[in-house]
Amino acid sequence: MRRILVLLLVSFISSNTLSIAAEPALSAGKVVLLHGLARTASSMVSLEQQLNNAGYTVCNIDYPSRKYRIETLAKTFVLPAIKNCFTEPSGSVHFVTHSLGGIIVRQLAAEASDVNIGRVVMLSPPNQGSEVVDKLGNWGLFSWINGPAGRQLGTAQDALPNQLGPATFELGIITGNRSINWILSSLLPGPDDGKVAIDNAKLQGMQDFLLVEQTHPFIMSSRQVQQQAIHFLQYGQFQQ
Repeated sequence: MRRILVLLLVSFISSNTLSIAAEPALSAGKVVLLHGLARTASSMVSLEQQLNNAGYTVCNIDYPSRKYRIETLAKTFVLPAIKNCFTEPSGSVHFVTHSLGGIIVRQLAAEASDVNIGRVVMLSPPNQGSEVVDKLGNWGLFSWINGPAGRQLGTAQDALPNQLGPATFELGIITGNRSINWILSSLLPGPDDGKVAIDNAKLQGMQDFLLVEQTHPFIMSSRQVQQQAIHFLQYGQFQQ
């Protein structure tokens, strides 16, 4: 009888162990997606799907980028949306952003919000502003399309991107060197992606920087870029 009980116990432990091993893995982490200026969350759906496939819990936030200044967008729209998505306060929150979305993350970090910022991947960010804004920012059509936030993205020292300081989080930046807008490219110094000069995408304190053959409007839809973003979230560097 004792031998039978021992065999039953061993059988129970073995089957229970196999059951645990077969359970789905926990989430790889929490990721917030922030679209660019005059875009919507739908522009980040392809990237969202790739992150979901990699095991991440994703919050793809839609915010009214054309209607308010960056400070208001960060505090009044993005921060509450993050808290609504991730009600569990523990752990860090990673970010993958496009264009203006990167400046909003820097604004969140500067405000010392209660979001624990983990690793951040910025796609085509105007981290040092854009000369396009310097030259066209006062035009009525520019203001109508891009709103108050767009007018904040100049290259002057008192422009918001240059007032936010170095990165205070793990940061990888991917930007492109192709343009589909030769008119805007003519306003930019050196190589560019059609809206931001390559050098202006860089930020002091970044861990890694990657240049790809992509344009500003479509960089987030590139499978290569998506995989590199996931690699940085996993390892803190891009795949060489």
